Amino acid sequence: MNDHIAFSADKQALLLLDQRFLPDREECFVCRNTADTVYALQTMVVRGAPAIGVTAAYGCYLAARESSEAGPAWKDRLQTLLTELEQARPTAVNLRWAVERMRAKWADMAAASLDELLSTWLGLAQDMHSEDIEICKAIGRHGAALIADGDTVLTHCNAGALATAGYGTALGVIRAAFEQGKRIQVIADETRPFLQGARLTAYELAKEGIPVTVACDNAVGHLMKRGMVQKVVVGADRIAANGDAANKIGTYTVALAAKAHGVPFYVAAPASTFDLRIATGDEIPIEDRTPREVTHIGEHRVTPENVPVYNYAFDVTPAELIAGIVTERGVLTAPYVESIRAIIGGK
Repeated sequence: MNDHIAFSADKQALLLLDQRFLPDREECFVCRNTADTVYALQTMVVRGAPAIGVTAAYGCYLAARESSEAGPAWKDRLQTLLTELEQARPTAVNLRWAVERMRAKWADMAAASLDELLSTWLGLAQDMHSEDIEICKAIGRHGAALIADGDTVLTHCNAGALATAGYGTALGVIRAAFEQGKRIQVIADETRPFLQGARLTAYELAKEGIPVTVACDNAVGHLMKRGMVQKVVVGADRIAANGDAANKIGTYTVALAAKAHGVPFYVAAPASTFDLRIATGDEIPIEDRTPREVTHIGEHRVTPENVPVYNYAFDVTPAELIAGIVTERGVLTAPYVESIRAIIGGK
């Protein structure tokens, strides 16, 4: 499943599989400019840290095309559009990483024309796209060693192909173990309120014939107490220098339950997800999304009117609850400050 993010040279547009409609139907969302790309990022047409990064890279190219409308002032216009893109979502560090990588390439080109920049940026975005797939496969190879034959692996949210350019991080670990012939089962937390586990993880795994069962988020402790979970593998949207990891809301609760029941809890993420500019997870900005995701199921209201809701999209799992962080460069273990700097510091 590597075609959910695709650039069309003919249309000069980014084509995204609209994840809001899965698993009911597969529809394409077309991004032709910065506003389209920002909308796709903010409304969850595309989500997942690495997928957000790849989308942002193509978004920079679209922004450059759009800046041509400003004529001689295209550079100023492009800077404004890049800032809008960079600020589309606050938590996933891959968004900032992708835009900064494109900016750095532009800076290296000094007095390049807009046409030269367009050609270079499109090539770089395509490289980042293919690189991410290979990175995920490497994460899978390293992480598969942590999964034993016969394990039942629980995952929260969707850290699969749909959350990356392809193959996945947490689901990449599961895919690799399955491809090695290990007889594994997967439990996908439904992941309220957006149901990424029930809608997306189950969709991916069922499509590939990997045994998966959906569980209510609140069942995690019960399942672990009954010995029905041997490993937990989740993704991450940002990892601080000390190993604290932000992931979809509810992940911290899963980690606490795993610790209480002696179940190893692993995070799978690429090097681009580490943010060495922040010391701990306390510094990670947490997105507070629209209350409607909680108050409604489809068009049907399920909460009383005028009752406020909390809809924090992420929480932070402290490093001491994490048994290992699986990256494309190997599996990191505590003390994380040292192990992260050893292989991520020179990224």
